[in-house]
Amino acid sequence: MKLAIVVPCFNEEEVLPESVKELSNILSGLITTDEISENSKIIFVDDGSSDKTWSLISDYSSQNTIVSVIKLSRNFGHQGALLAGLTSASKSSDAVITIDADLQDDVNAIPKMVKEFLDGNEVVYGVGNNRQTDSKFKRNTAEIFYRLMEILGVKLVPDSADFRLMSRRACKILLSYRETNLFLRGIVPLIGLKSSKVYYARKERFAGTTKYPLKKMIKFAVDGITSFSIVPIKLIMSLGFLIVLISIFLLIYTLIKRFNGNVVSGWSSMMISLWALGGVQLICISVIGEYVGKIFNEVKRRPRFTVEKNLLDNEKDEE
Repeated sequence: MKLAIVVPCFNEEEVLPESVKELSNILSGLITTDEISENSKIIFVDDGSSDKTWSLISDYSSQNTIVSVIKLSRNFGHQGALLAGLTSASKSSDAVITIDADLQDDVNAIPKMVKEFLDGNEVVYGVGNNRQTDSKFKRNTAEIFYRLMEILGVKLVPDSADFRLMSRRACKILLSYRETNLFLRGIVPLIGLKSSKVYYARKERFAGTTKYPLKKMIKFAVDGITSFSIVPIKLIMSLGFLIVLISIFLLIYTLIKRFNGNVVSGWSSMMISLWALGGVQLICISVIGEYVGKIFNEVKRRPRFTVEKNLLDNEKDEE
């Protein structure tokens, strides 16, 4: 069995030495016990980094036969970098594991994933069973996000990020999904092949800073919701009916007051109504606009990533 470990990198110069060390030890151990082929690889994907990430992983590649590298022409985002690595690695590997470079996902779960794969599972999810290293705010917002996605009918694996193993067949099916708006956590469960879970405790980031600040987390959540559910559009219709009912109620209330002679002229109620309805309309237009924007991006069919250098393919040519 030939295994590939795909590691997307964006400005990870501080953590890379430890990442290479730990992943190399894990892979070497699996090769020693004959669980995987000696041709197995760790593939670092440089997602348009502006620091020394590319020079570091290039050096590691020249010094260590286990390590190979891919360089994207610019920053395509975490999901694009993962897809680039999966596209290249799945051509010659029996299974591909994706993991972030920050070492928050426990690399010691990788042998367990390999065992699950050898037992017949084509998708193995790494699931965090302990998020104590995350801030209380991040834990709470993550829980709200997973609950919201469940309500909206989107099938996700709770507390599972992009740390997973996929067979070559699973990768091929995944790559047949042609969405420009990538949300792999939602797409992978749609594959439907036999799957299992491996549980682990998330660690603190080894070094460097998070590449998912609050702004990016919110955008990621919005992308996930709008890429997989049209419930928000349906909620707009429900909101419209609710406003109509409220308007009818206010009309009846006003007529009653008029007949009773208790009408007090003033502009406060009118202004409040105008501001409230104006705000609702803007929210509704924004939600619709989010979906229209996604349609706009999809129909252009632009490449989801562009590879500038791929040393893995060069190695294949030499073989």
